[in-house]
Amino acid sequence: MTVMSTFDATRRASKISVVGAGSVGSSLAYACLIRGSADLVSLYDIAKDKVEAEVADLAHGTQFTPASVMGGADVHDTADSDVVFITAGARQKPGQTRLDLAGVNAGILRSLMPQLVEQSPNALFVLVTNPCDVLTVVAQQATGLPANRVFSTGTMLDTSRLRWLIRQWANVEQRHVHATIVGEHGDSEFPLWSTANISGVPIREWAVDGEQVFTEEVLADLAHEAAFAAYKIIEGKGATNYAIGLTGARLAEALLRPGRSVLPLSSVMTNVHGISGVALSMPCLVSRDGIEGVVPVSMDADEIASLKASAERLRDTLSSIS
Repeated sequence: MTVMSTFDATRRASKISVVGAGSVGSSLAYACLIRGSADLVSLYDIAKDKVEAEVADLAHGTQFTPASVMGGADVHDTADSDVVFITAGARQKPGQTRLDLAGVNAGILRSLMPQLVEQSPNALFVLVTNPCDVLTVVAQQATGLPANRVFSTGTMLDTSRLRWLIRQWANVEQRHVHATIVGEHGDSEFPLWSTANISGVPIREWAVDGEQVFTEEVLADLAHEAAFAAYKIIEGKGATNYAIGLTGARLAEALLRPGRSVLPLSSVMTNVHGISGVALSMPCLVSRDGIEGVVPVSMDADEIASLKASAERLRDTLSSIS
């Protein structure tokens, strides 16, 4: 049985579907619901009792939200979506890397994606399930859709983590921090320190009372902490869910509302610094058409080398599951 809250069906409304009612999917649906990221949020999972309970719990609070919710264990609940987030799959356990999940989640995705495309042939499809870079390639191959319509949240969350850490270290408001993590959403990701800045001041030049705040040692520590933050959270509570839920909701808004945004997302590359055929994160121009293209940000030689190394790591994983 599909559970649905009160919804005005007299007009064409924007619709987000979230596939997978685990901790990540439910948090993403909740974030979209309370932010009003779309008019209608649908939560789908094959675990009938679980998904119906989650949808009912969400629906009971819609008196206080700008959006409505529906969902259940029927894939038809995802029909006519504008954006489909895929969170279904085996989740990362303590001690596992994201790439350890590749084989099992690729198998799930190859079966799932054609069903979702059949229900929403014009949707944008966003991979959240890890390893999201590898699965973005799998999803595109399974559907034949263009790269601008199949992509992942990539390093959007990692970038948010990094900016929060920089904010804490510099003691400034986060809106003044401009820094981006690129590459794999995983252990080989790295910040673009060459262009990072606080209100236009290069981060390596940020000083307090004449003293450099961000030494090379500090930058290395911040990069490591941002890249490996998920492991600590998973060890402590079993999953990361709230921050990725908010990340997905913000991305949905960029995809559904007028205008264009620049966000670090993972899509299949075509000759980006000589990299093709793998998905990894770079700052991308994002709109209702999905990913319009990679923004040509300046990168120094070491950063380009790190990007290529990240790409090769992902290519090796793709080869192992093909």
